[in-house]
Formats: sequence, structure tokens, C-alpha cells
Amino acid sequence: MEQQMEKIEQTVENMNASVTKSVNDFMNYGIGDFKVSTICEAILLFIVCAIVIKMLMKVISKALEKTKLDKGVHRIIKSTARILLYFIAILMIADKVGIDVTSLIAVLSVAGLAISLAVQGVLSNLASGLVILLTRTFKPGDYIEAGSVSGTATEIGMIYTKLVTPDKKVINVPNSQICASTIINYTAANTRRIEWKFEADYDCKIKDVKDAILQVLTNKDKILQEPAPFVNVSAYKESSIEYVARVWVKNADYWDVYFEVMEEVKDSFDKNGIIMTFNHLNVHMINK
Repeated sequence: MEQQMEKIEQTVENMNASVTKSVNDFMNYGIGDFKVSTICEAILLFIVCAIVIKMLMKVISKALEKTKLDKGVHRIIKSTARILLYFIAILMIADKVGIDVTSLIAVLSVAGLAISLAVQGVLSNLASGLVILLTRTFKPGDYIEAGSVSGTATEIGMIYTKLVTPDKKVINVPNSQICASTIINYTAANTRRIEWKFEADYDCKIKDVKDAILQVLTNKDKILQEPAPFVNVSAYKESSIEYVARVWVKNADYWDVYFEVMEEVKDSFDKNGIIMTFNHLNVHMINK
């Protein structure tokens, strides 16, 4: 019985030794200049780096949520942080498998320079987008005018800003073009001033014309009465007297009030006997 036990123990020891030798041989097996053991260590290091990066990104996200920065800035910061962290991880793994990190950095630097020259327009738009988000010149939902384009900003992207015009055309404007233009934000203030110009015949009394316009302006609920509506003579033209009318309204009521007043002033002029004149020439015949 004891002899059988000794044989079993000897057999187990031989199997363990054989397995250990096989594992060592496998781990020391070379694939080119790399050993299997080195590749396994690199894979393990990558898994650890991925877990650490995921944890760090959660910390960065929570930190950004406590700031007052725009969501677009959050995306840029998180994307940049993720790229940098993975770049560091790649360098660590490369060093682990025996790749010269200094040479790798030099190669990546040259490649980065070539890429940056090739996509310098994209990088310019990216930097401009970051400037827009940080300066908060406008935000999604604002109606803006930048250079030759205008519309409601619906999205401030990394490369383009999306504008929607009043007739529902979608315009993707490069961020660099917006930054290079004078930006007019019509939504930044809660109110907006409307201005009209009307013309009346010289034979009409100035007071009657002003009263006819004010009748319209003071009877509209959407027109703010503080500051009070303003009407006065703005120019004496060849065939008519020009009057300017100004009121303040809420941003949302701008176009409704504009077109309603344009119609109602004509009706008010007709009721009050005010003649809306046009360019004409009076010819006087003299009999000799």
C-alpha cells in the first residue's frame, strides 16, 4: 500500500514538473523579438490601464458637472482627457514590450505635425468652437446674425454651428467663420425695439398723422408701454413727409407686432383722412 502511494506521489510530481516546464517553455516562446510572457504582461497592463482610465473619466465627469461650463466644453475636455490618457497608456505598454518610447514619441510628433498641417482648417474650427463655448457669445436657442447668415442657433458643435432660419432652412456655419464675423445676438436681451417709417402727404397736419399712428401703437397688448411708443417726423422728402415710429416688444412678439402694425396703420390713415403719398411730379400749365 505504501509503495502504491509513493508511486502515485511520484507520478503527480512528474506531472507537475512536466506542466511547469510546458508553461515555462510556452511563456518563453518567442514571436519575433517578443516573448509570450511579455505579450501577456502587456495585455494585463492594458486591461489595468483601461479600468483606471474609466475610473478617472468618471471623476472628471463629476468634476465638470459641478462647474458652470457649457455642455459643449464638457465634451471637448472629456474627449481631450480620454485621448491623453490612452496615449500615456500606449507609451507604458510600448515600454513594457521593449519598444523605444523616445523613438515612438518622435515618430508620433512628426505624424502629428503632418496631420495638423493637413487638417488645419478643422483645427481652426475646433479652436473657434471652444472660444464660442467659453465666451458664451450665444447659446442654443438664441437668434443670431453672423456676417451674411442669420438664424436660431440649435447646436454648437465641435466644427460647425447649426442655424435654422425663419423659413426652416438648416445652415451649418464653420465656427471659424462665426468667430471672424461680428455677431449680433437678438435674443440676449428680453426685449427688442421695432422701427417703422411711414410717409404722408404734405397737406396732412403733422399732429393728425402722429395721432393716427399712435392710435395703433397704444392699443396693442403686445407693445410695451414702458418705454412709451415714439412717433415723430424723420425727414422732409420731395413728395412726402416721412415719420418714424419706434416701440419695444418682447423678443417672441417681434414679427407678429411688426406685420400687424404695418397693416393697421394703413387702416388708421384711411379712417383719419391721412393720405399715404408716393413719388409724383406736379406740372403747372401757364397760359401766355
